[in-house]
Formats: sequence, structure tokens, C-alpha cells
Amino acid sequence: MTFEIYKIDGSVSGAKIDLADSVFGITPNDHAIYLSVKAILANKRQGTHKAKERSDVRGGGAKPFRQKGRGAARAGTIRSPLWVGGGTIFGPRPRSYRQDLPKKVKRLARKSAFSYKVKDEQLMVVEDFSFEKPKTKNLTALLNALNTEGKKVLILTGSNESAVYKSGRNLPKVRVLEAEKASTYDILNNQVLILQKSAVKAISKTFAGSTGEIN
Repeated sequence: MTFEIYKIDGSVSGAKIDLADSVFGITPNDHAIYLSVKAILANKRQGTHKAKERSDVRGGGAKPFRQKGRGAARAGTIRSPLWVGGGTIFGPRPRSYRQDLPKKVKRLARKSAFSYKVKDEQLMVVEDFSFEKPKTKNLTALLNALNTEGKKVLILTGSNESAVYKSGRNLPKVRVLEAEKASTYDILNNQVLILQKSAVKAISKTFAGSTGEIN
């Protein structure tokens, strides 16, 4: 499939670029996307939650009162989970939430995400651009020229564009990433996906020789 290439002033350059059907034109696999996004969000969790259980609560070394004769239930410590100030029963403990997926599933999920962006008409290709120094104003002007103001935008660059990245990090609805580092979640979590011309080549190179099939 072919896409128009836009200039940074928002006008159509007249040039076109071919997007690989094997990456941008496949039938999206919803289950692969679900597994990928679930794993990405799970891997972001710190897993440092901790509640004090019976062995962690201070005090309670002595038996609070005699075993028999008071007409009350027997008790061996004031730090029992049944008492106020006692430990928590089956409280959360630090753990890892990490989930791993086969490479083929992750690749299929990313290609499905790109294909959904094309299908939903949320993808634009822009000529390569860079800034001499970080300037939020310059990136804002570019996004306004492309009629994306007020929308959540992801810009994928072909290489490490430090000035472009720094220009966008103060904008709450804008994110700039290298194309090779964008996950399935990143690709889907926006309203407009903007690809630099060089980013298209980087993506095609990443998926070169991949059919997206799971055997």
C-alpha cells in the first residue's frame, strides 16, 4: 500500500512511500495484542507491596492472660491477626509479575497494532525532521500544522533524535520514541501515530522476512 508523505508545514509533499503489506496490511490478531499488552503492563509493576504479617508485627511475646478462668477465648499473643494491632492474614508480599511471550507472538502483536492504525486511519507519514536544539514551540507548531492539536500523539523516529524527544517531553499528550523501541502498547495507546519516513524503513527492516504466522 502507498501513503502520502506530509511536509512539516502540514502540506502534502507529492511523494509517496510504500508500506509493507506484511506489516501494515495484515489481518490483526486480537488475541496476540491482548497477550502482549497484558505482559507489558504486568512487567511494569514493581511488585514491592508488603503488609506486616504475624511474624512481622512488634510485641506479643508474652501470653496476655491466663489460659482458663476468665470466661474469654484463649489467647497466646496480642499480635494475633484476630486482635486490633495484630498482623494481616495472607497479606501481600513482594513478588515479580513478569510475563514472557514467544518472539513470534510479540512480533505478530506489533504488526497487528500497526495494521489497526492503518485500518482506523490513524497513521501519518511525515518527512524526516530534526531540531538544532530542543524547542517545545517547534514541535507544537509541527503538530498543529498536521491538525493533531488536542489529540494523543505518538511520533516514531528512525533514529535517536534527542532534540525532538526533548521537545516533546513537556507536552502531556505527545510521546516521541525510536521506531524499533515502540511496543504494542505504545503503538495502540494514542489517537494519531506519526511515522518519520526513516521510521518506516526501520520498521520494515525490523520485520524483514517475518510472516507473522504462529506455528
